[in-house]
Amino acid sequence: MRDFRLYVILDVDIAGPGGDIVEIARKTISAGADILQLRAKSCSDRRILKIGRAIKNLVRKSKVLFVLNDRADLARIIDADGLHLGREDLPVKDARNILDNNKIIGLSTHSVEEAKEAERQKADYIAIGPIFPTATKPQSIALTPGIITKIKDKVKIPFVAVGGINLDNLDQVKAGGAQRVAVCRAIITAKDVFAVTKEFRQRLYR
Repeated sequence: MRDFRLYVILDVDIAGPGGDIVEIARKTISAGADILQLRAKSCSDRRILKIGRAIKNLVRKSKVLFVLNDRADLARIIDADGLHLGREDLPVKDARNILDNNKIIGLSTHSVEEAKEAERQKADYIAIGPIFPTATKPQSIALTPGIITKIKDKVKIPFVAVGGINLDNLDQVKAGGAQRVAVCRAIITAKDVFAVTKEFRQRLYR
């Protein structure tokens, strides 16, 4: 968990009806993504299972981790590597009662206080954001890269910066002290998913 840099959020709704999320996943794996998260808010349970199992089959032959957003029950059925939770989802402790003990659990946070609380809850990693304005969550207020500087020495568990991150502002995020980023729209809606994913990876590991 501490070695990852590039975390790709595979949001089915953002990919749209013309986006094959499993094919997008395959391209990001080939280009060097470290963690994939499947986010499928509007999908039926059956569709989540179908997509999730297909992505799980892709990552079996790689070192890429696969986590599911929100749904601990479906993550267990799919045998995902872990689960990512929002602030209004299951508490970390209850999610662990559903998942196997060796699974990873991440938690979204939006402040230094929430980051510290997530660590007390024994989350394996946290996401901090949104760093920049993002169409994915337009109602959320951007925290700016300054939040990274504030939390990086306050928690010991890995944290990943998320929200509106693209190749144009990546250097700002790195300058703030983030080694890990979560990217959604900038990768999964790119004309060349492989090339953009590879560019993110190269710049993060530079």
